[in-house]
Amino acid sequence: MTPSLVVLTDFFAVTNRALSYAAGLAVPLHAQLVLLHTRYDGLPVPAGFGAHHTLHGEQQTDQALLRLAAEQTVPTEVDVAEGFLPEAVAEAVRRHHPLFMVLGRPSATTEATELLTSVVMDLLRHAPHPLLLVPAVGWDAFPPRRFLLAVDGQPFTFNDQDHQEVLSRLLQATQATLDVVYVTDDEYALPGADSVLETVRANDLVNTFAKSRLHEVYHSAVVAGVLEEAARQGADVLVVVVRRHSLLGSLFHRSVTAQLIQESAIPVLLLPAED
Repeated sequence: MTPSLVVLTDFFAVTNRALSYAAGLAVPLHAQLVLLHTRYDGLPVPAGFGAHHTLHGEQQTDQALLRLAAEQTVPTEVDVAEGFLPEAVAEAVRRHHPLFMVLGRPSATTEATELLTSVVMDLLRHAPHPLLLVPAVGWDAFPPRRFLLAVDGQPFTFNDQDHQEVLSRLLQATQATLDVVYVTDDEYALPGADSVLETVRANDLVNTFAKSRLHEVYHSAVVAGVLEEAARQGADVLVVVVRRHSLLGSLFHRSVTAQLIQESAIPVLLLPAED
């Protein structure tokens, strides 16, 4: 079966850049694209799009999706779903078995970004699947050559082997490198470097991983520490392992994950895992 990348599209201007990024990754991954459009009112609607849920608007949307699919440089199909986004995504995952989902992150207003972040967190809880968030602006490197994995130092496992293989497949396809960062401060005494390293190796995220690529950052704020390390290394993609209880508590708690989604200047790959 040809692997696929499912791109969530609602015709924000940012979506075109996310779609281009997905199409670019699909080539070395030997994957096809699926444009998933949900007739869903939960996402922020830009000016001029308020009538797209009328019958006429829906017909225009369907036609625009087909034209957009035809314009892609890789095989692309369209999937239009009814109902709410988590259910539509869960069904799309069951039907298409994507390597990961792709979603553009708007930058127009704080309100739009916060609302989209809420939608992403809802997806992680109810339809957990690897999700790549692509900012509208602030990054230029493609294909990505430097991935930075942010961990909290605690053990984690993936409940799906396909989720476990996403990062290694991306690294191999783009011939990129991987570094790992974990943040310590006076409040959180994390395990030593060897223990943190073992959490990465134990999940086979990469075939081999050198200790020299593990970076401990001392910072009073987890998000700032991670983003500063990403900037220092010139990282192209930030990878975050989001365990289920991370959405509720712990060092990488819900607000930390949400801040990374909102503030990262580079694409963020979210990998859902068990506790």
